[in-house]
Amino acid sequence: MNTHTERGAAAHRLARNERRSDVALPDCDGSQDEPRYRVEQQIGYLLRRAHQRASAIFQEQIGDSHITPTQFSSLVKLYEDGELSQNHLGRLVGMDKATTQGVIRRLKSRDLVSARADPGDARRTLLRLTTEGDRLVQQLMRAGPRVTSETLRPLSPDEQRQLVNLLARIA
Repeated sequence: MNTHTERGAAAHRLARNERRSDVALPDCDGSQDEPRYRVEQQIGYLLRRAHQRASAIFQEQIGDSHITPTQFSSLVKLYEDGELSQNHLGRLVGMDKATTQGVIRRLKSRDLVSARADPGDARRTLLRLTTEGDRLVQQLMRAGPRVTSETLRPLSPDEQRQLVNLLARIA
């Protein structure tokens, strides 16, 4: 998809197609005589579909078509915590080493993040926001609540709180 409008339409199609209020949990204890595996009932499938919807809404709402959710999270962590080692940033955002390197490379190419060797340990790379990175992340963070609100819109306020609390427990 090349435009925000197309991404927005895709997000709304996903929301419309995924509004199933009752999904039967699969029989996990094997007590059922003839268990029927339905991928649509599996947690991984449902989380992936929810993630697709959330990512499409993010791209529609965030205000910068060149920032991914992972790049955004990295910028926010650098904004909140200041200078961090690349390894620590990756752990905070939940990225593996290769993903962290790619994200940082793209952020550096846009002059949003600067890197320097740690004077106490030359093997470590320290990262910090540039002036442009600081300006951009503050602008993007204003859109963050809209992304969350739109993503959770199909749920009641109580369901929204419950979902976020449950996801935090398994994350």
